[in-house]
Formats: sequence, C-alpha cells, structure tokens
Amino acid sequence: MIDPRATGYPGSNGSVVASGVRFPETTGRQIVVFADGEDDTAIDLSGAGITSVADSRDFSDGEVAADVLQSADATVFAELGIAVVSADVAQLAALQVGSASGRQVLSVSPELIHHVLRESVLEYAQAYRDGVSDLADHLLHATGHTAALVADMPQPTFADTAQATWGIQAVQATSSPRSGKDIRVAVLDTGFDTAHPDFAGRNVTTQSFVAGEPPQDGHGHGTHCIGTSCGPRTPSTGPRYGIAYEADIFAGKVLSNAGSGSDAQILAGINWAVTNRCPVLSMSLGADVMQAHPPYSAAGARALRRGSLIIAAAGNNADRRTGNVGFVGSPANSPEIMAVGALEQQLGIAFFSARSLPARGGQVDIAGPGFQVLSSWPLPTRYRTISGTSMATPHVAGVAALWAEATGRRGLELWATLCLESQRLLQPSVDVGSGLCIAPQ
Repeated sequence: MIDPRATGYPGSNGSVVASGVRFPETTGRQIVVFADGEDDTAIDLSGAGITSVADSRDFSDGEVAADVLQSADATVFAELGIAVVSADVAQLAALQVGSASGRQVLSVSPELIHHVLRESVLEYAQAYRDGVSDLADHLLHATGHTAALVADMPQPTFADTAQATWGIQAVQATSSPRSGKDIRVAVLDTGFDTAHPDFAGRNVTTQSFVAGEPPQDGHGHGTHCIGTSCGPRTPSTGPRYGIAYEADIFAGKVLSNAGSGSDAQILAGINWAVTNRCPVLSMSLGADVMQAHPPYSAAGARALRRGSLIIAAAGNNADRRTGNVGFVGSPANSPEIMAVGALEQQLGIAFFSARSLPARGGQVDIAGPGFQVLSSWPLPTRYRTISGTSMATPHVAGVAALWAEATGRRGLELWATLCLESQRLLQPSVDVGSGLCIAPQ
C-alpha cells in the first residue's frame, strides 16, 4: 500500500514522489522495536489484542516461513527484539505504553518497501563516458592549457584480465593468503542460482522469505552479489571474480524476483542470519529515504552485539554529472550498519554513488569497486557485468570474511579492522569513508 499522502509516481528505490517531495513506499503494517530486557524472550502481544502471532523461536534456526510472514497478525523476531504487526490505532496505543507487551517500546514505524539497487550496464557505461567528456570539455574551456590538462587527466588504474576482474585486483584479493574458510557469509537479496556450475560442491544454505517464491534467483541480482563476495577462486571459465572462495554461503531471499521486498522479509533474513551466527551480512538493497529507519538501527546494533556485521549499499541516487551528489538511503544510513560507496577503475567515486548525509549514521563508511563489475548470473546467461553500490557492497563483504578468518574478530572489532586496514584515497571522506577496502596480506 502506498503512503496516502503521496499522489505522485513510484520513485526508483522504494519511494513515491509527489509535488517534488519524496515519501517512502509503505505496506500499511508497523514495525515495533522493543527495549532490551532481562529476559529477551518476553515479548507478549496478547495484551494489545493481537493473538495471531508467529515467533522466530518456533522455527528451526529462526527460519520464519514466508507464508507466515504474510499471514500472521504479528511476527516476532526474537533475536532482534523487533515485531512486525498489523494493528489498529487502539492496539498500537496499547503497545506503545508498554503495558500490553511487558517490554518498553522504543519506536513504532511504518513498514517500508525496499528494492535492488541496480541500473543497466549500458546506461552506466554511456553516462560515465558522457560525464568524462563533459568534464574534459569544461576544464579545457576553463584553463586553455590543453597539453597540461591531458597530462594531468587520471589514467586507468585497473582493468579486467584473463586472471581476475579489476575489482578483485583492486581489493588485493589475488595476493591474500585467506579464503574465508569456515566463515559464514549471508547475502540477503533476490536468492541464488544453486545450479550455477561455478559453485558446485560449495557449502550453500538457502532460505526464501518471499511468499510463493523458492530461494532460486529469478532476478539475477542476488547471484551476482554472491558471486562477488563468495565466488570461486578458479571459475569454470573466465577470470576470477569472487573473494571469499571457501566461505559458507547463506543465501537469504528477501527480495522477490521482481526485485522488491518489505521490512518484514528483510528483518526475517537478518534474524535468520544472526541466529545462524553469520559474522558477515551483505545487503545490496534499499529505499531512497533520508531518515534512518529505527528498525534497522535496532537490528544493526543487536546484530553487532551478537558478532554479526551488516554491510549495506549506500545507494545509487546521485548524478554527479549534474551536481547531484545524492544521499545515503535506508538501511545503510543507520549508524549501526556499514554503508558502502562505489568506485570506478581509476579509484574515483562512481558518478551514481550517494554522498554522506550530515546526520549521524548517514555517512559513507567505506568504499569498494562498483563500476562495470563482472560476476555470476543465473543460467543460461552465466555471467554478467553491471554497476552500482550494489556491486561495491559484496566486495566489502567478501573482504570482511577474509579479515574475520584472519583475525577472529567479530562485530564492532571487525568493522574497525575493515576501516583501519582500508586504502586511503584522494576522494573526500563524505564520498568514500575510510577508503578502499583491502584484503589481509
């Protein structure tokens, strides 16, 4: 259901534009965040008259069934202390005073719809080419020093080779002795093509949180992201495109084959990954909403305390060719979630990559290769090259898995290690954070 205030048209990433104002796309349900208590299991909604309640503890390894997410009046994610509820005004009021649940309520927020953060590679390639041409023309007319300008123009730093993609080279995965062995990496996206020959024999766990759709990736975005973060060291054909090639893959389908999903589906995936003690969670999804969404701040904080680092795409809502630097959207703009910006082959900021917001949590924390990235794609296509902060995020997630293996660090310590060990760049920190993520050497 669309926010009733919005009478415009759907935006590109989970928003509605009306009279120049961007409103979030919502479902009509509410997300309730509860305070920590002495007994984290004590969330009882019956006092608010909500009786059809599903609890993640009632499912094996926290795998709340997709149809239950859709049909229950409320779903409690016990690991996160969060519930998704369908409730009227009186029921919500009863919840907010705390007497109905036995736990203090920290926030009640509308449930949002999120989308994959991707555009077509042709669009990106043409726009990038045009942007470089426009910049060169502008500078030439401004200075008149053609020879000096050409000499100072940035030169390509990385390129795909027969051995490895440019992104794998840039993060120095090719020279790292680490493989991500025994590290669980959860990629919450559109699912995964388990029949892809490059992943034969790998330890892969799949789960769908989308009603009526199996974990199989019918979109492609999820398979691409899993390929970058956890793809093979020696693919059946073509260059190496994956980083943590011995990691255990947890593929959570939280976005439909059409590329969208609700907070409930995403939170269910986070709860599942945290319950399964995945040190690294990769989420290349979002909504173009400036305000941090309280459920993700709570989920990110509780995941960190349990040793799980959530890494999310900053967003593709910028167009730096026209002076629009964009902003970090939800869920990446939550302070407890690591936000990733995208770089191109010369390690400059990609023109579509969102810039930090001034508000706490709205900053870009780190950057990864995100332009013209080759990775796996569902059969029969097998491989595809696309661009976006969606592609930068699994680069950081894969590197995080290598550091988790190398150091044994988890949660905030792993976050700090990624930032400390990153390569500083000439770009402003509001665009690239601490710099380019670098694998342990």
